[in-house]
Formats: sequence, structure tokens, C-alpha cells
Amino acid sequence: MSEIPAVSREWHLVRRPQGWPVAEDFALREAPVTAPAPGRILVRNLHMSVDPYMRGRMNDVKSYIPPFQLDQPMEGGAVGEIVASAAEGFEVGDHVLHGLGWREYADVDARHATKVDASLAPLSAYLGVLGMPGLTAYAGLFEVASFKEGDSVFVSGAAGAVGSLVGQFAKIKGASRVIGSAGSDEKVTLLTEKYGFNAAFNYKNGPVGEQLKDAAPEGIDVYFDNVGGDHLEAAISSMKVGGRATLCGAIAHYNDTEPAPGPRNLIQVIGKRLRLQGILVNDHAGLQQQFVQDVAGWLRSGQLVADETVVEGVENATGAFLGMLRGDNTGKMIVSFTR
Repeated sequence: MSEIPAVSREWHLVRRPQGWPVAEDFALREAPVTAPAPGRILVRNLHMSVDPYMRGRMNDVKSYIPPFQLDQPMEGGAVGEIVASAAEGFEVGDHVLHGLGWREYADVDARHATKVDASLAPLSAYLGVLGMPGLTAYAGLFEVASFKEGDSVFVSGAAGAVGSLVGQFAKIKGASRVIGSAGSDEKVTLLTEKYGFNAAFNYKNGPVGEQLKDAAPEGIDVYFDNVGGDHLEAAISSMKVGGRATLCGAIAHYNDTEPAPGPRNLIQVIGKRLRLQGILVNDHAGLQQQFVQDVAGWLRSGQLVADETVVEGVENATGAFLGMLRGDNTGKMIVSFTR
């Protein structure tokens, strides 16, 4: 046993957002902390993740993952230190990755915790480049989009946690051209000067279709979609015959209150023989070992840059989440708990 406090602060969803979430949709509450039951561990969370998919879980609709329950703690990726253990193979002081974020202390079923090594990478990296966003980028590009050397690649939301990695992975593996879109001129500069994109544009500066054609006059082979909407329509227009698109997210529509119109040019999918395929990262667990081996090597060699935007304090977690939805982050948005 180690330092077990009397209470832990945790974020609850108290009403379902209508459109954009607001602060009043959430409440920071205190809950009692007790010693773990057999087979469980008590974890002091050090870092937690906020991700776009969490917005979907705030709606009471059937999906690939159950919705958050009202007046219950929300969930999400977190990494922390074990302070009490009643599970074989897990010791006080071990660091673990688990799915009970949005709280200071988590009572975790040890079967759903994975030990991580802080000597190999900063603990927060297991929520980003070496975690779910990294595997999403890796599987989405190499397995779903069937990327091959020489492909021209377009990435939307390219300065975010997934998009920034997709573009760099493509460059490392021999893309002929990588183009990214982002929501500010500063992020556009970051894409070309730091992440090695060949071209990038600010989607707020003009029609996406026109800017993409200027950036990729010969067309694109692969599109990695984090945005949806006008970006997907533009990509379909610019894709070459046999092009492939990985549909990872549609953050442009997560807060819509009415159904978003689909691309108006889907007829081109037929003539160009395009493949548009969605991705759920859990379907690609078989790539985990190869993913960690490759990405850790690229990090060590300096070929890969993994940025984080860090917000301090559990009390600021909802603000970090809303900021991520607005695109305030560069790379992975992380909430770190100060002590």
C-alpha cells in the first residue's frame, strides 16, 4: 500500500451537449477512494488524453462504443502510477496505461491495464505517438490505405495528434509528395518547416478544392481524412484512378445539430475506382508490435517529431477537451495532473 487519499476529483457528464459542448455540460465532483479489491489496482493518474471520439460518446446514440452515462465519471486513455495493488504481476510504483481517465485516482481491473516503461519514452507518449493516435496513423496509412513508396498523400487535420504523424510516416516511407491542411497560418508553417510536408494550406483562406489542386496539381493517391465535409469532397476530386482514402474522423461535423450533407461528387468514386474505407484502431491490434518497433526507431533516429500540447491540472480537463475540438492543439493534447 502507498498514499491512498480519502477522495478523488473526477469529471462527470451532467447533460448531453446540443451542438458545441459548453462548461455547464460537465461537473467536477469528489468521490471516495478505497483500497482495491482482489484483481484490481489503484492508479494515481499522471496524464490523461482528450480525443475527438469522446464528443461522440456524449450523445445517447448507438455506436461502436457505448455513450458516456450521465452523472458518472467519463472515460478515456490515461497513464499513471500504481499506489495500491491487489493483482498479481502489478506492484506499487509500476506505471500503467488504462482507460479510466478524467479522474485523479482510478480503480482499475488489472486485466485492462498495460504496464509501460518510463525509461523508454516519456509516459505521456503512451497516450500519443506510442499509443492510440500513433497506431491509428500507422494502421490507417499502411494497412487501410495500402500506402506504397512513391504515393502522393493528402492529410486533413494535419497538425493534430493523428494527422501530424500520418504525414511524417508517409515521408519516412518514401512518399513522392505530402500535402496537409490546417486551421491557421502558424500550423501551415509548422507542417512544412518542422514536419517535412512538401506543401500545406490554411483551409480558412479559401475553397479547399482549389487550394488542394494548387498544392497537388498532378493529383493524390492517398487521402487520410480527419475532417470530412469539404475536405473529403476536395480529395475525391483530386484523387487519381485507383486512389485510396482512410476515413478516420469527421471533426468538422461532430457538433452539428443537423445531418451533414455528403460529398456531392461521389459519382467519381465509380469512374476512378476509388476505395474509401473507415478505420477503428481496435481492429488493428495485430500491428502493435511492428508499430512500436518502427515508431520507436524513428523517434530515436530523429526522423520523427512528436509534439504535445499540455494543459496542467485535472480542473482544466474540460477546457483542454473543448480546445482540442477548436483545434487549439499542435500534436497530441494531454492533460497532466499537477501535485
